[in-house]
Amino acid sequence: MWQAENVRARLLELYPHSTVEILGMTTRGDQILDRTLSKVGGKGLFVKELEVAMEEGRADLAVHSLKDVPMELPEGFALAAVLEREDPRDAFVSNDHASLAALPAGAVVGTSSLRRQALISARYPHLVIQPLRGNLDTRLGKLDRGDYAAIILAAAGLKRLGLASRIRAFIEPEDSLPAPGQGAMAIEIRAGRPELVDLLAPLNHADTEHAVRAERQLSRSFGGSCQVPLAAFATVTQGTLQLRAMVATPDGKRIAKAEVRGAVDAPEALGMQVARELEAQDANAILAACKTE
Repeated sequence: MWQAENVRARLLELYPHSTVEILGMTTRGDQILDRTLSKVGGKGLFVKELEVAMEEGRADLAVHSLKDVPMELPEGFALAAVLEREDPRDAFVSNDHASLAALPAGAVVGTSSLRRQALISARYPHLVIQPLRGNLDTRLGKLDRGDYAAIILAAAGLKRLGLASRIRAFIEPEDSLPAPGQGAMAIEIRAGRPELVDLLAPLNHADTEHAVRAERQLSRSFGGSCQVPLAAFATVTQGTLQLRAMVATPDGKRIAKAEVRGAVDAPEALGMQVARELEAQDANAILAACKTE
């Protein structure tokens, strides 16, 4: 809802004589909280109802956290704009401990991200990883009740909702490479609506768009699912696009990593190049092992 309100405000700034209404909805991804996304249908659970609303003409556009958007959109839909990225890092949240490194053996860390589970397990095998679902209030409430010694959340969500004070430490990409699209918002529309594409064009942030296109292509190359621990993070510096990526088993014992730089105007090609480098490190075997666990 914060994201929808943010886009609404920006559109009204651009087009002050227009009317922008919000159609509030609850998705299956919001409703199913007792199981991890990888076990109940994946990222599409957060977008399907919104796509139905657009298909039925009840909505013109949908605002998403890009990391929740499936890598392959259904036929008839398109991403019209990618907004400038907020902080892409993971955040360490705890009431009693300053960092992951400060947690004692056996401490319970909450996350439902297989990517975060793999990265934490690889560096801190003495910690216990337990699933954590729900909106931010729900997750923080579980931490405050003592269900977890610490939880790992996206820094962007905490900052957007004015909860940055809960962050005890930021986890740098070198230690926890972000998920594809993490920290970015995207606007989805029905395909074949050029007037909406033009209307939304001022909201598109070119560097963020190029970065997430590379990340999503890399993810697409390996199935684009939240059922595998995969990380991909791209940055643009002086016209050069850098993409770092990783695939791992959930226990963090088998990891493949790659890093490539290339032309900013060819993000998909860069994503495919990184995918090939990961494949050369047995990435497909690592992912196959994930699916049998």
